[in-house]
Amino acid sequence: MTDGSSGTLYIVPTPIGNLADMSERASAVLREVQAIAAEDTRHSGQLLQHLGIRNELFALHEHNERQRVAAVLERLHRGDSIALISDAGTPLISDPGYVLVQQCRAAGIKVVALPGPCAITTALSAAGLATDRFSFEGFLPAKGQQRRKILQALLSEPRTMVFYESPHRIVDSLADFVTVFGNERQLVLARELTKQFETYLTGSIAEVQQQVLADSNQQRGEMVLMLAGAVVNTDEQDPTIAMATLQLLRTELPLKKAAALAAEIHGVRKNTLYQLALAADKA
Repeated sequence: MTDGSSGTLYIVPTPIGNLADMSERASAVLREVQAIAAEDTRHSGQLLQHLGIRNELFALHEHNERQRVAAVLERLHRGDSIALISDAGTPLISDPGYVLVQQCRAAGIKVVALPGPCAITTALSAAGLATDRFSFEGFLPAKGQQRRKILQALLSEPRTMVFYESPHRIVDSLADFVTVFGNERQLVLARELTKQFETYLTGSIAEVQQQVLADSNQQRGEMVLMLAGAVVNTDEQDPTIAMATLQLLRTELPLKKAAALAAEIHGVRKNTLYQLALAADKA
């Protein structure tokens, strides 16, 4: 139960590019609160200046969140209301704020989230991939081996997968997509959403990779990658157990023969096991 004398923590989305996407309600909240917690005060300061808002602004980011939570909670308990904003889009979506919101809930402090801009839903709505079910995977690891390990774990994921990616890693990440998922899986790269040079690249993984490699402009800006999920054959058994059998058989047999035997034992496709084993070897 919330304490009626306490302030409120507002989760306030901000534009992901086009400043006209700032809602009236979001602007009003930022004007009315006693303070604004921002991921980057310099970046958010420009937005607030554009909006004519001069409220107190302080930094709350991944490196200081745990240290600042107690002080923020104390202010909220005293009756101050505080808004949390990130550099762009909806806070807590691959951005700081989880610790603060969790502690506010535990302390009985009211938390109000405003709807607003979010790169995930914006990109998905125009991608042309299945959106009835999707999996948000955030940013992939910077190191190639760790990145391929994460992708390998998603090889059989049937839902559309959504990733954030930075421009300086997009070429390497697309190469790893080819390594793990092959050339043919459908992929959409959304870039610079809501901005002047908004772009959607669509096609197979190999086709999108070639478009990015052929044009350095496609290697710039904020990016969302959306990958079609694996096609699930409901008549086929889960290959997980078959993979264990395959690995055991490989100690005595070549990969192709081991895959054929394991497939026959467990009632799965030989090629499915063969490709899974190849991808596991490369991870």
